Amino acid sequence: MAAQTEARQFRTLFISDVHLGSKAAKTDFLLDFLRYHEADTIILVGDIIDGWRLRRNWYWPQGCNDVVQKLLRKARKGTRIVYIPGNHDEFLREFPGTHFGGIEVAERMIHEAADGKKYLVIHGDEFDVVVRNARLLAYLGDWAYDAAIAINVLLAAVRRRIGLPYWSFSAWAKQQVKHAVNFIGEFQRVVADEARRNNVDGVICGHIHHAVMEDMDGIRYINTGDWVESCTAVAENADGTFELITWMKSDDQVETSVRELEPVNIAGLLGRQAA
Repeated sequence: MAAQTEARQFRTLFISDVHLGSKAAKTDFLLDFLRYHEADTIILVGDIIDGWRLRRNWYWPQGCNDVVQKLLRKARKGTRIVYIPGNHDEFLREFPGTHFGGIEVAERMIHEAADGKKYLVIHGDEFDVVVRNARLLAYLGDWAYDAAIAINVLLAAVRRRIGLPYWSFSAWAKQQVKHAVNFIGEFQRVVADEARRNNVDGVICGHIHHAVMEDMDGIRYINTGDWVESCTAVAENADGTFELITWMKSDDQVETSVRELEPVNIAGLLGRQAA
């Protein structure tokens, strides 16, 4: 992160995999990022709320409220915000076309960039065979991921104490496993194929927590990453070019008092889904 004193303005921001409701969600980092980045449109590319974890164990600290209220405040001030649910917040897939406080829910969308190129925007879980065909295995993997995040917290404390920078054990472990089965490469290929079927120039997705922008046989593949490990987002500039931003929290005080609007009743939505 370069030092900033003023907010940067973009045409579009793409953010995914925040996992609000998980103890691993870096809400302070995201609030700080939103403080320094403005956009005409913000597209939330799934897994913003972690419904899987909230059903197991309710955890909703003030930081989660602050992120929701920050987004609602931006919507109220004129930012278009589109929420494309993922597998962890799939309860919102029952409400396509619905607006919550000015935030529009959509299953997927075609985004036309300033240069005229079109991008399919999806979360991407429908192309993860583990999530599609073996839900139990997906949940087991989720529990293992929780354990890896717990190790993260311990290691981060030790490394801080001895003066070493932050390093993500969970990201490292995931990379080793994913690379062993070539999962990331296969996921990217299948998602790029979906973009071709939709006759677009590229695809913007999340889901696998692996931020990257690359060309795949004529298709621009963009993954927004996450706000659990890497703290990354994708921004579209006024000329239609894209950049991948990795954010480390600034030294300034993070805004934590945005309380002008009540957050969406997440507990009510989850209860309705369970029923």
